[in-house]
Amino acid sequence: MGSRYDRAITVFSPDGHLFQVEYAQEAVRKGALAVGVRGSDIIVLGAERKAAAKLADNRTVRKMVAVDDHICLAFSGLTADARVLVNKARVEAQSYRLTLDEQASVEYITKYIAGVQQKYTQSGGVRPFGISTLIAGFDPLGKAALYQTDPAGTFSAWKANAIGRNSKTVREYLEKHYEEKSGMEAVKLAIKALTETVEAGSKNIEVAVMETVDKHPRMRFLADKEVDDLVAEIEAEKGALEASRRNRQTAGQPAPEP
Repeated sequence: MGSRYDRAITVFSPDGHLFQVEYAQEAVRKGALAVGVRGSDIIVLGAERKAAAKLADNRTVRKMVAVDDHICLAFSGLTADARVLVNKARVEAQSYRLTLDEQASVEYITKYIAGVQQKYTQSGGVRPFGISTLIAGFDPLGKAALYQTDPAGTFSAWKANAIGRNSKTVREYLEKHYEEKSGMEAVKLAIKALTETVEAGSKNIEVAVMETVDKHPRMRFLADKEVDDLVAEIEAEKGALEASRRNRQTAGQPAPEP
């Protein structure tokens, strides 16, 4: 039945589906994994890093970008679609600043991006954006915020979330282990979530943080060495936990919680 109704995004199937929107959501599910974690004083975005050509510059192949000084986003899906949507968001952020002489809130930019995505599900001659986004930043009062949008144009606020390939597995991990943390503890949680389905190491993951420096939010990419050091620290903690569990089992005591 789908083939009769999937050629126009403005036509519903008899059972209430917009197949082109669902196909766009499938493109997201096949995209690179991205994770967002909101801490008390930091927001962490992490993404799966796909293998680039040997002579390519990795800095030009990013899944995480800045929208404004205080807002950044990670995306999963079609990179070309993301570039168009990010440029629209950047223009809107600067237009807001010029018009009202203040920064746009994270919620405002999220609503704008979701509105653009929804518009492209309801107009003839276009197709939906094949991306989902995780939008992170600090509001004017300094409160950390994390939002998600999808190809249908819906948006919601999250403490932690994942999009893209294997996102369900990562989301389940975050549901079990999330606690509002600060600083590097929040970064380590994001890396642990990523490495549930992605091989650990800076060759396979990239991490960006939005943090406040001298009362001014800024986005910073973690250097490969920083990522590798954190991965090594996480592996050491896992090893110590396993050793403690074995010792307790040998002594007949209950094993500690992971």
